[in-house]
Formats: sequence, structure tokens, C-alpha cells
Amino acid sequence: MKSATQIFITLVLLVSLQSFQIIKTTLHLTVRDEVGNTVEGATVQLFETEEDYNAEKNVAVEGVTDAKGILKLKDLKAMSYFVIVRKDDKDNSGGGERTGKLEEKRINKVTIVIQ
Repeated sequence: MKSATQIFITLVLLVSLQSFQIIKTTLHLTVRDEVGNTVEGATVQLFETEEDYNAEKNVAVEGVTDAKGILKLKDLKAMSYFVIVRKDDKDNSGGGERTGKLEEKRINKVTIVIQ
């Protein structure tokens, strides 16, 4: 009987701990230059609407890429975002200015090329 109680308590603890490990909607955005090298220090801005994107106002979230050219953004809405990426005289204009719809509670990955 004692081992059945221990198993039950262990199962309850495992279920409780798993509820705290829920993955939030996350975006790992990689920035590359025209020859494929990753770009450190690129400024990234995400917009929820095309109007905000065109006017460059009401930034939903922003950040700067790390040494590997990656920006990790967490706790996003599961939607498609308009993206502006800039570093010095390079940007992503004329390229893929919009992400696909992010999958909820997943790590989504996007690569943006600047030139």
C-alpha cells in the first residue's frame, strides 16, 4: 500500500511540474546578408498591421540580433507579423517583409535576408 501511495504522489508531482513547462509562442528570427553570412547587431521590429508597418509606428516587439545573428522573441501572438530589419546601410526592403502565421505554443523559425 505504501508503494502505491508513493507512485500516486510521484505522478501528481510530475503532472504538476509539466504544467509549468508549457512552451509559449516563440519566434527565432535569423538575419543573414546577401551572401548568407549571419548578421550580428541587426535591429528587428515586428508590426501587427500593414498600416503600422508602412508608417513604422506601434512596434509590437523589437530587439537586436546576437553574435549568431539570431533574435529570440517569446510570448508572441499566434499571427503573421510585418518585419523591418536594419543594420548600417542594409535592410530587408523588397524581400520577405512578413512572417508566416506563427504556430501557437511552438518555436517558430524565420530567416530574413538584408542587402
